[in-house]
Amino acid sequence: MPFFSVIIPLYNKENSIRNTLSSLLAQTFSDFEVILVNDGSTDNSEARALEISDARIRLFSTENQGVSKARNYGITKASGTLVAFLDADDYWFPNHLEQLSNLYKMFPECGLYCTNYERFFNADKVIKPKHIDIPSHPWQGIVKDFFKSSYIDRIAWTSAVAVPRTILNEIEAFKTTITLGAGEDTDLWIRLALQYDVAFDNEISSRHVLDAENRISLEKTLRRSYAKLDEFQEEEKQNPSLKKYLDLHRVFFAIQHKLAGDMKTYNFYMQSVDKTNIPLKAKLVMAMPVFVARKFYAFKKYLERKNILVSIYD
Repeated sequence: MPFFSVIIPLYNKENSIRNTLSSLLAQTFSDFEVILVNDGSTDNSEARALEISDARIRLFSTENQGVSKARNYGITKASGTLVAFLDADDYWFPNHLEQLSNLYKMFPECGLYCTNYERFFNADKVIKPKHIDIPSHPWQGIVKDFFKSSYIDRIAWTSAVAVPRTILNEIEAFKTTITLGAGEDTDLWIRLALQYDVAFDNEISSRHVLDAENRISLEKTLRRSYAKLDEFQEEEKQNPSLKKYLDLHRVFFAIQHKLAGDMKTYNFYMQSVDKTNIPLKAKLVMAMPVFVARKFYAFKKYLERKNILVSIYD
């Protein structure tokens, strides 16, 4: 039985899957299996993946059902002690699985293991996340307050986490009612963090690729089914950090829908938000008429192309 089962959902990533698989096969920790789930790709993704031959890779093909179902399907095929996730356009540095395995050895009772990551926009713009109350020097440990530490950037990012397989088999993993990357991973990490300790290694071991090809546009907002975040209402009443964490996500989801012209969904999210949890810059955007907010958003995207990143959530 391998120590890691690495699950890769694959949908129309012919330009990146070889690089992603190569980074996985270059790991210093080699006790793993790869479960590659081709989720009905319509390009040459599967052919490109098959160009790389390794006995540890198992390829499964399904009809296109979305990333949550693809990951859940992969979990049913997993046999490792820990399940790690890797998206088909992301990248692991050679020490990634070794860091996760060390975290597990140090903290075997945790329900979620995370390593740090970088956000790659292009060769000239690589950003290290900001985490609250996490030591800046090399550090591995139990995160004291998972939700507070994730106010600015997330402690848990999908291509940089591992979860014990026994836990994933006991709970509903990725909710299939949430689609197109609209919070299915966030929902799972919340549920795990409410039940278990979270271990974190703040050394960067992976890369979140955010080039133009991989960013989700506003045009897709109305086709996505977002996490409602309402199942945590009782917990957030007793947990101020969770409440603020959820409100920051609600504000983000609300603004996305405002920009898409869906004020009904905007109001759904905002009705649950404590106004004191809204960042000042977000308040300014929310006060704008829709057409002005869209111009602001377009200008923000223009700045990104000039390698100037602007966040309204910190």
